[in-house]
Parts: sequence; C-alpha cells; structure tokens
Amino acid sequence: MDKKLLVYDLEQMPYGDALAIQRYVLDRRQQDLVDDTLLLVEHPAVLTLGTRGDYANIYLPKEALAEQGVTIYEVERGGDVTYHGPGQIVGYPIIALQDFPGSIRGYITAIATALIELLKDEFGIVAEQRFDKYSGVWVGENKIVAMGVAVKRGVTMHGFAFNVNTNLAHFDWINPCGLSKGVTSVERETGRPADYARVKGLVVQYLSRHFDRQPEVKPISELVAQLAQSTEVTP
Repeated sequence: MDKKLLVYDLEQMPYGDALAIQRYVLDRRQQDLVDDTLLLVEHPAVLTLGTRGDYANIYLPKEALAEQGVTIYEVERGGDVTYHGPGQIVGYPIIALQDFPGSIRGYITAIATALIELLKDEFGIVAEQRFDKYSGVWVGENKIVAMGVAVKRGVTMHGFAFNVNTNLAHFDWINPCGLSKGVTSVERETGRPADYARVKGLVVQYLSRHFDRQPEVKPISELVAQLAQSTEVTP
C-alpha cells in the first residue's frame, strides 16, 4: 500500500462551496498534480438532481423549499434526486480509475463493500449492495447509502451519501432517487445517535483499505488557500 489517499475534512460546508473545491481537485488530479483524494463534508439541507433527474420527484415547490433555505442543484452525477443534510456523511472520492479492476463498477463496488463492512463490524447492521435500478447500499428495503458518480477524463467525482444521524423526515420532500423506496440511518437501525466524528474516521479507515491507499489527512485551510489563489483574477 504505497499509494496515498489525501483526505480533507470540509466539516460543515454549503453544497456550492464544496462543489467548487471538488471541481478544483478534479482538475488537478486529471493533470496528475495531486494524489487520489477523498473529500468528506456535512452539508446544510440541499437537494441535488443527477443526469436522470426529474423535478416531478421533488414534492415540495421551489418556493416552499427556499423558505427553509433549501437550494436545488443540477449536477453531472448519475441518478435522480438526492437529499443531503446534517447528520449525513457525504464523501467525494476523486480517484484515477485506471487502478481499479473492472473500472467504474469495481470502483463503486469498493465503496459499497467498505461501507457494508463498516456497518456490520461496528454496528451489527447487515446491509447489501444492489446493482439494479436500486443501486446503493440497503438495509432490507431501506437505503442507507446513496451513490452517484461521474467520471471525467478517467477521474471520478461526486460519490456517496451515508445516513448516520440524518433527519429522515426531510426525505419526505422527495421521491429518493425516483424509486419510491424507504430510507434509513445508523441512528434508526441502532436506536440511538452514533458518534458522528468517530463514524467519519471509520469511513476513512474502511475506504482506504478497499482503495488500497494509505490515508494522509491534510488541513482544509491548505486546499482553500490553493483554490482562492487559482481563482484570483489578474488586473
């Protein structure tokens, strides 16, 4: 395991700001200027629509969502509508796919397997990956990890949303992923809130193992400073 996985904890950050960081890192990874990278973030309540997104799967009018400070983003990942919010760990791995057996399917399986093992080992929660239209990680008929990725010039972006202590009532705003299925969380399955910071550390540990990378945690201030410098406009 001689390859690195740079890990940046964006902590609580609006979706648009995290998306700008993600695209910046993607560009640098495409140019082979940085190692494979994992961005972790907790977003304020937000909805995103993937490339197969249908506004009919958003039940509340935009005006009602706006009153609650909820924005809708149309993004380039696969899938339909997804909710992100407090208590959810969102991961954006920015990975060169050439090292993953089976390319995109192997990469998605690595993420799912890592989180399935985490759920079983740490919480006794039995989950499974599904490959049909109900893709993601499921506990019975309820989704606990949503996944939606994009690949740009051989490098991944977007990723997964892992419901830890998520307010599941917010999923009533949408038809999650357009599937008319239920959702769940670690909190619901165990009957008590999980230690969010601990789970975030476990996500890094399990993903690094399945990516066959050595994690290297980096300060977010370093990345933000780089991004700010790259977007400066010279008079």
